[in-house]
Amino acid sequence: MLEAELVELVNKILQTKSESNYLEVKAAREGCPKLLETLSSFSNQNGGGIIVFGIDEKSGFEVCGVYDSADLQKKLMEQAVQMEPALRPLCTVVNIDGKTIVSAEVQEIDNDQKPCFYKGVGRLKGSYVRVGDGDRHMTEYEVYSYEAFRKKIQDELRVAERAMLSDIETDAHTEYILSMRTKKPNLAGLTNDKINALQGFTVDNRPTLAGVLLFSLYPQGFFPQLCITAVSIHGTEMSIDHAADERFIDNARIEGNIALMLDDALKFVRKNMKTSTFIDPQTGKRADKTEYPIIAVRELILNALVHRDYSNHTDFTPITIKMFSNRVEIENPGGLYGRMTLDRLGKTAADTRNPFLANALEVLDITENRYSGIPTVYSTMKNAGLPEPKFENERGVFKVTLYNGTDIVQPATANEADLLVFCKIPRTRAELAEHFQGRLSINYLMTNIVHPLVESGKIGLTIPDKPKSKNQHYYSLL
Repeated sequence: MLEAELVELVNKILQTKSESNYLEVKAAREGCPKLLETLSSFSNQNGGGIIVFGIDEKSGFEVCGVYDSADLQKKLMEQAVQMEPALRPLCTVVNIDGKTIVSAEVQEIDNDQKPCFYKGVGRLKGSYVRVGDGDRHMTEYEVYSYEAFRKKIQDELRVAERAMLSDIETDAHTEYILSMRTKKPNLAGLTNDKINALQGFTVDNRPTLAGVLLFSLYPQGFFPQLCITAVSIHGTEMSIDHAADERFIDNARIEGNIALMLDDALKFVRKNMKTSTFIDPQTGKRADKTEYPIIAVRELILNALVHRDYSNHTDFTPITIKMFSNRVEIENPGGLYGRMTLDRLGKTAADTRNPFLANALEVLDITENRYSGIPTVYSTMKNAGLPEPKFENERGVFKVTLYNGTDIVQPATANEADLLVFCKIPRTRAELAEHFQGRLSINYLMTNIVHPLVESGKIGLTIPDKPKSKNQHYYSLL
């Protein structure tokens, strides 16, 4: 950060008198404050964060100056090296009205190094995440979600404790073996027991979660909540003011193995969405057009089944499908896995959370396993003349929304809410790009979030007469 940028940031803080997800202020009149929690939370969040020393929040964000800028930086670095991995904040010092202000920019660390934590108390107690303008302990699951990727923990291979080998030796398993012997001739000469072990269906001749989900007649007998719950709802929002039979047009609990859940979930969506009939001008034949492209819906449900988190932390969390009058929401436990980010979704090959499930479903011709699902969703929605799908990735939950193009009153997303908080201080285009780095590209951000918020009167421009000015700043009007 340049000195001029720090001066500008201080002026914005004095105007708004607030902190944010990405900004923490400390008085530091008499010494360096404890920063371990904030160092952890900033380094664990997308875009990192900035700590500004020399402003006293308790005195109405008064510029008080720091006690000693050199010693403050030294003490800051002493705390930074107590983190795992060690951090290297970038400091800037400036003098404002005779008072010394110091800023420390804390960079986000790579996903394969997260969570950053204070070594003195260990990973579970020393890992923090930023919520609003404060820091909170990461939950055990949030810590585990990073651990699972870094240590390559394969939860699909955990043993299904009450299952027996006979529970997966079903017709579906026979179908798989026949298909596998054709598609993988190098494995054709092996025994079924050996194939089961190599393909992740058994461990020490005991069925795994993957084996049960793929082949058992009723996996929910062993994992009751590893299912899909689906509802069709009146209007555009869920209501709690009516009895269940009034709130839902339709309500289903979808169970069975993965192939059966996929089929039954598609039947539910087909049943509860509109279908129009038209005459093809080229052929003169009648044809049906569904409210949402079935191909897109299938890809998203399959994606949820294959890529959800199957750790014991999420055993009690089903996949959900919610159908509103203007949209369909599909949500599964387990956010984006590994190094994948929202702005790279569908553009680059992803780390696979459950490779044994994905490989088996490829053998069964249920999925291609070629990372083509998300591009297919985009293209089919576009060809149907519908809005782009909306993807959200928040705290261990991945959610996608398809809109049907009517009555689009989109609820504020986490990224929109984040932007409105971030822009309590007027921000440049470059600051927005840096803030959302790793989550959204700047073009997507401006086109799909910033400009619509400007049009709706939620974001203002400091130079409204010249919206494309290079000196333009964006600020929250809420």
